[in-house]
Amino acid sequence: MTHQQTPAGPLSNQRRRGISALALSATLALVLSSCSAFDRGDAAEAAPEDQQEFSIGVVGATESHREVERIAEEELGYEIELVEFTEYTQPNPALTSGDIDANWFQHIAYLADYNVSSGEDLQPIGSTAAVPLTLYSNEYTDVSEFADGDTIAIPNDAVNQGRAINVLVEAGLLELSEETRQPEPRHIDEEASTVTVQPVAAQQTVNALESVEGSVINNNFAQDAELDPEGDGIFADDPTDASAFPYINAFVTRAEDSENEALREIAAVYHDERVLAIEDELSAGTSVPASEVTPEQLQEALVDYEDSLRNAGAESEDENGSDDDAEADEDA
Repeated sequence: MTHQQTPAGPLSNQRRRGISALALSATLALVLSSCSAFDRGDAAEAAPEDQQEFSIGVVGATESHREVERIAEEELGYEIELVEFTEYTQPNPALTSGDIDANWFQHIAYLADYNVSSGEDLQPIGSTAAVPLTLYSNEYTDVSEFADGDTIAIPNDAVNQGRAINVLVEAGLLELSEETRQPEPRHIDEEASTVTVQPVAAQQTVNALESVEGSVINNNFAQDAELDPEGDGIFADDPTDASAFPYINAFVTRAEDSENEALREIAAVYHDERVLAIEDELSAGTSVPASEVTPEQLQEALVDYEDSLRNAGAESEDENGSDDDAEADEDA
């Protein structure tokens, strides 16, 4: 399951209006057991058109998940099972294998990374919202207070790690040695930067606040810890910026189910006003609904991001090959 802001400023209420303009202007917890009520077996097959029972994987069920479940069951007549996972790495393999019918926990950038690294072709079928990625600190109230040598914890999964580094670059706390869409710690110019980063498991970023000067924390873990992005956060990226399009969260299915009308109808329930009101409260007003972003736009953005990851991987391999050649020349 995924933005630029003026330094240390609160997130604007205008974000609640949605991402319609962005959509039109952008370039485009439990491990699932084998006894699940809706277990589809070992082989992943397309859901029958008349299927009414669906299992949806989430990372930590919230009130908004429960409200989508309730509306889909009571008003649309479906039977929904929310399958809770404890880590981001679990729902996509479960979906790929056919253990669940869909998942709802990730943004497009995370999905692209999974597809490229695994060779799979999971597809988004409905947008939810974009949320800021926020820097928190128990010691400071403004980014200007960070001192040379301070440490900031960041998520260690590839996509959220890159986004967290970009947040710290925007905050003026890090400098990169080279421009890249998906920075890694190796791209950080340590001498020119104010802080150092400490990659940790995303679910540990809250606990890390006790041992480091700051931590970049994903919204769902911040919610679990009752951290208020506006009141407790000291810097965040902007989910309404065009560059944030890859961080729109989505309902995701296997490619063969991407046109399934029932699953698309369930995904659309997210944009019911009752669900959006809950999301607004849970996110302290920072969640930006992507109500006018179509599945087709999400799928185009996915292809674009996958291509960028493949190109970055090819460039990295070329660089490593050049380094190996240089070492071979030195040894000769």
